[in-house]
Amino acid sequence: MRAKASISERGAILLGNHVACDAFDADRVLHAVTHAHADHLSGLKKSIRSGKRVLMTAATRDLAEIIYGPLPHNGCSVEVIEYGTTVEQENERVTLVKADHILGAAQVLVENSDLRVAYTGDFRVDGTEPLLDCDVIVLEATYGNPAFKRSFGLDLKELLVSLVEKNLRHGTVYIFGYYGKLQEIMQILHEADVSVPFVMPERVYQVSKVCERHGMHLGNLTLASTNEGRELLGGNLPCVAFYHMNARGSVGLHASRICVSGWEFHSPYRRIGEREYLIAFSDHSDFQGLLEYVKRCKPKQVITDNYRVSHGATLAKEITRRLGIPAVAMPGK
Repeated sequence: MRAKASISERGAILLGNHVACDAFDADRVLHAVTHAHADHLSGLKKSIRSGKRVLMTAATRDLAEIIYGPLPHNGCSVEVIEYGTTVEQENERVTLVKADHILGAAQVLVENSDLRVAYTGDFRVDGTEPLLDCDVIVLEATYGNPAFKRSFGLDLKELLVSLVEKNLRHGTVYIFGYYGKLQEIMQILHEADVSVPFVMPERVYQVSKVCERHGMHLGNLTLASTNEGRELLGGNLPCVAFYHMNARGSVGLHASRICVSGWEFHSPYRRIGEREYLIAFSDHSDFQGLLEYVKRCKPKQVITDNYRVSHGATLAKEITRRLGIPAVAMPGK
């Protein structure tokens, strides 16, 4: 029996004959989750309630429960497996392979006696193990347009640390970003010996504690709701305050502010307000990184994800034109 790959109209990445990734599919008995971001958790609770076999890393499970609430139980539980561990579903072998994105992120490899098919999930190319010898790769396409290139020739981590340290002289520095990326920035600052308190609201704090349990080192974490947190923020004292991007319009409006976003391609950072900066720091590969990943894998065919972003069709055309590898965007729009 030959393996196959496709993407459903509802965004399920279909691998082989039994596996659906990152969305519910009524006809697939195994639901694999690549990581704990909302666009990749679609239909997860429905899959659990319907008794499907649900597969993910321990970190992804723990983050999903903090960010999106307790997972239901219906006579079965989520199967937590480590990177490199293979499970079987009838005639197919399913393996989670590490991806450099947020904590717990994984690629999904499905094999049978005939073919190997895989899904990258979201990733940064340099820290992600290429899935070699695959017949079909399903590829994320977040930055799938040729205009989306971040070739700045600078160390963005050093730039971030320098900008934070400079603005700490004036008091609190607010950093806005998304779950996972915020915790990565905490670790960068901690490793650079930025030793001021890191202050944050409850949800960011809970996500951070999960990351610490799974091996990340994040520094001196303080809840914004405690007396210490209120004193630090209320007095504009030297500390770094971490808030979800959704809070940007209402928090720290008169303090130093840094927004961390991958949607910046012209400069490594720029001023966007009187005391506000944007840094081009991403947990996704840019266009060049996506092409580089395909070069390293050398698949026979590529399917680009045209469901979660609108650049899948463009990326598929560029892969075919530049690399000579047949590529198609799914679902068609």
